[in-house]
Amino acid sequence: MRNLRTACVLAAAIALTGALAGPAAAAAPPATGSDPITHEQNDRVPEGGAWTQHYFPSSDGSGAELHADVLLPEDLPDGEKVPVILSVGPYFSHAGDLAPKDWTHTGPSDRFDEFIEGTDLFARGYAFVRVDLRGFGGSTGCLDFVGDGEQADVKAAIDWAASQPWSTGAVGMYGKSYDAITGLVGNNLNQDALKAVVAQEPIWDPYRDIRSNGVPRTTIVGISTFYNGLVMMPQLPDDDARYLANSRYEETHLECLADNIAGYQTADQESEYWQTRDLAKRAEGTDTPLLFTQGFLEWNTEPEGMQEYLDNHEGPERGWLGPWDHVRGDDVLADGRLAMGRTGWYEETMSFYDQYLKGIEPSVEYPAYAIQDSTGTWRAQDTWPVVERSAALRLDGGSYVDHGGEAESRASFFQRSEPLKKATRITGTPKLSVNAKGNGNVMVKLYDVAPDGKAVMFDEQVSVLSSGRTAFDLRSADWTLAAGHVLAVEIGTIQAGPHSDWIDTPSRETIKVRDARLDLALDDPADDTATEGARAPYLDDYLGLYGVELPAGPATFTVPAVR
Repeated sequence: MRNLRTACVLAAAIALTGALAGPAAAAAPPATGSDPITHEQNDRVPEGGAWTQHYFPSSDGSGAELHADVLLPEDLPDGEKVPVILSVGPYFSHAGDLAPKDWTHTGPSDRFDEFIEGTDLFARGYAFVRVDLRGFGGSTGCLDFVGDGEQADVKAAIDWAASQPWSTGAVGMYGKSYDAITGLVGNNLNQDALKAVVAQEPIWDPYRDIRSNGVPRTTIVGISTFYNGLVMMPQLPDDDARYLANSRYEETHLECLADNIAGYQTADQESEYWQTRDLAKRAEGTDTPLLFTQGFLEWNTEPEGMQEYLDNHEGPERGWLGPWDHVRGDDVLADGRLAMGRTGWYEETMSFYDQYLKGIEPSVEYPAYAIQDSTGTWRAQDTWPVVERSAALRLDGGSYVDHGGEAESRASFFQRSEPLKKATRITGTPKLSVNAKGNGNVMVKLYDVAPDGKAVMFDEQVSVLSSGRTAFDLRSADWTLAAGHVLAVEIGTIQAGPHSDWIDTPSRETIKVRDARLDLALDDPADDTATEGARAPYLDDYLGLYGVELPAGPATFTVPAVR
């Protein structure tokens, strides 16, 4: 979602005011529901595919009409059926995904075309269907950020894709970021037709993307503004008349935009608004096979709520986890390096779909979890996290002034461990509990400190704080501290950082922390089972961006040995 964070308002303005290309070329007609268009007729259609457009109602009785672009194998014989790869989201507009593109004629979105081409999807006997969420592209209705409305859209899209005469009835979902969130929604709906979900870099609990334990983030305004702009994106003039009419829905329903902004402002995590959207909690008892990716160093869709979702999910799981940012499994950098560092995304994904949509047993035994930690090395695990020892670290108290980083003095205090006697991995989801006097905000950061004082912050979180006990989860992590390194814990006021986006209101009170406890899940890297993969390029960017020098200080606690 927050591809966006610093550019979302600008992108929204582009979407609202950007000029579109001129008249369409006569040789590039739009598709209808009955007359398929091929690549030879319209070069925006992927080679080997036949494009048609369709409309169907959402499942909630609201009157929202959903639009689908269907791509079938061009040479599919009459009466033959294929399984469906379905993607549902806001980024499938015919004019562009995040903003208008410089296309000269209409056609289906190119989002995930590289997946279609890289997997040779049509030759493998699959259909690819893109469905616009309500309010976006060719769908009507008020946008509804992962709410009941959008969840009804996902349900309708799965049912529609499964019931088409060219469909075997087996549906798999595919997406990244927002259209990975809809994959998690699909799992939570327990639809029989949904056989598998592939979700790259999703948001596991939307509340935590907007607020951190009561502290609002810039996303509270930036994201609602961006999506309000996206639903108003002007379309190409040569498109289907019904598509063009639907795309202008918000022009006569401006209340949709106001309601969207108001929803993001909802402060109470226990409110119906956020409980409806708590995907991690609502995953309890679900069992759709899930293949996902998650960057531990994400600045966009952070690993918050991930462990809760996975704990609640009871079906087969496969995951690629590691120290990257907001990228896809198949992303390649300009210098040719893979963004995640691991080859075989297309092969593994199609093996996953073949297994659960076609009943074909895999010819390759892939690890359930392929994980790259902070050393840049990959390992295979049956599950995540693997916890060899749980540690409750008692931390001494201290004090700070909650001034929001407006002054350098008394902004925070540190607690440091004894140097580790052997390499130890901090995995899972750390949790901090503080017993304090005073009201305001608290920020905690975890550092990996080398013997020469060079350190890198590898986890952080903030919370509203009041007198008494306050406890909260940090972001999930998978970070290995080398032997001789120190774990440092910083507790203090919320301060700016390279990707910090909190909008805190400093109390300017002195906060006295009487004591604190840090709960960690520990793993021994000596037990790792190696698997294929190279170092994710973003890891080195992160180490440079977050590297600091910390002054020496006394050790006040010990990280216990794993064994």
